[in-house]
Amino acid sequence: MSNNSNKKYYPADWFAGLKENFSKDALSGFLVFLLALPLSLGIAKASDFPAIFGLVTAIIGGIVVSFFAGSKLTIKGPAAGLIAICGGAIAEFGGGDTGWHLALGAIVVAGLIQILFGVFKLGKLANFFPGAAVHGMLAAIGIIIMSKQIHTLLGIDPKFLKGKEPLELLAMIPSSIMHENAHLAEIGIACLLILIGMSFVKHNKFKKIPAPLIVLFVAIPLGFVLHIKTDGAISNFSLVKIGSITEAFTNGFIMKGDFVSRGIFNADFNALTTHTGDFLMYVVLFALIGSLESLLTAKAIDGLDPFKRKSDFNKDLIAVGFGNTLSGLLGGLPMISEVARSSANVSNGARTRWANFFHGLFLLLAVLIAVPLIEMIPNAALAAMLTFVGFRLAHPKEFIHMWHIGKEQFLIFTTTVIITLATDLLIGVGSGIALELLINIINGANLKSAFKLQVSISKLNEENYNVIINDVLVFSNALGLKKIFYTLPQGKNITIDVSQTKIVDHTSILTLNELMENYKENEGTIKINGFENHRQLSHAPTSTRILKK
Repeated sequence: MSNNSNKKYYPADWFAGLKENFSKDALSGFLVFLLALPLSLGIAKASDFPAIFGLVTAIIGGIVVSFFAGSKLTIKGPAAGLIAICGGAIAEFGGGDTGWHLALGAIVVAGLIQILFGVFKLGKLANFFPGAAVHGMLAAIGIIIMSKQIHTLLGIDPKFLKGKEPLELLAMIPSSIMHENAHLAEIGIACLLILIGMSFVKHNKFKKIPAPLIVLFVAIPLGFVLHIKTDGAISNFSLVKIGSITEAFTNGFIMKGDFVSRGIFNADFNALTTHTGDFLMYVVLFALIGSLESLLTAKAIDGLDPFKRKSDFNKDLIAVGFGNTLSGLLGGLPMISEVARSSANVSNGARTRWANFFHGLFLLLAVLIAVPLIEMIPNAALAAMLTFVGFRLAHPKEFIHMWHIGKEQFLIFTTTVIITLATDLLIGVGSGIALELLINIINGANLKSAFKLQVSISKLNEENYNVIINDVLVFSNALGLKKIFYTLPQGKNITIDVSQTKIVDHTSILTLNELMENYKENEGTIKINGFENHRQLSHAPTSTRILKK
């Protein structure tokens, strides 16, 4: 039998892939477009950007970035996870039109840095961040999103929310419930109930219907019935207002709100000299948090890919960085590989990068010919979608899961959440990393061993290798283990000996599991010996292991 008969089948890429998988990718792109349209609008509004530029970001992510991406099935676009950073940047730089233009400058510089991340092959750095801190960051982002969107869902005038910090917004929720606008609250609550109900649907055919599409089918007619467009008390903030994309880029069109487009290029870099410290902080936040979220999504979607293709993370960072540079110059939000839309893309049967392209193409057609229809969408409906997104990020299951993994992981997780809410994302994530490092030192690591892996490799014969890990294996040195595995030949039998390793933390257990899975796909085996010498900090399979004394 020919060796070719054993080769794995992979869908063709580029134009051969377009021809081979046109119907599947076009259909998936259309279904993702239905999901992306309201979410992109909602994320832009929640980020205090002009709504139309949420769509501009997604269009660039689809039509442009798809050709450079290192991942085949991820959807690029604005993400809920960056709402807090975007809104914070605009507020810090003066708010409204001025804050928007200056925030765009930070996005452009962050995009250029992301390109450098990819060029210098720093995609692997996503593995440096401890899992509990990453989950804590995402949960905090979810709470921040909900803290603002719940008020919009209830029909509260946005002017009462400006300048409020997340903890202040959370404290305002009882007051907003007491002073809700009945008609807008009815729309918002109805939409939220639809999203909750759809999350329990198990039937495969019904699950394929994008829940946001059902929300729009209910919210738009309900808005007409309740006359929210003509209600003078709420008409100025009841419906989405995006204006014309062609006028925005050609005539310096004044957006309906606080924003003025200057034409093609909207980024302003003056904050580098007038707000130097804040400018650099937001550049770091956009670059680091955006890259981390994008890489984690690409890794997750690789696991869902039915063809088990592996993304080129460095190439993907370059593509996302290029997209963010272009998006920031034009007026758009930072983009990432977005997890909900990417997961929907896989479940809808997408095969290649063309599904992302088609999702962007359909969005472009929508802003060119369907603006009057888009401006019938109630803002309360968008707020309901984002409230649900926020809840999923900060779901109680996340807290329970961290408790089951181990009390020390729960402490890192909750510390990251609380400090992020009280300060900002950079300090919050930094606190989680510092606490994880401190706990590892208490459990037997030292600063030198925490950052430099002590390992020895022996070749037993042509088929068998032994990897002995000395001292400690923790999140901050686990990259060294991955680097070693890149040098080992594929398709062999490898034994990893941790019998004398003082501590193997939760993040490193996840790294070991990933190495085992990846090596198995290349017809090799990895066996781990020595965990019987350790005690677990919880009953969870991925809990931290401490060497018994």
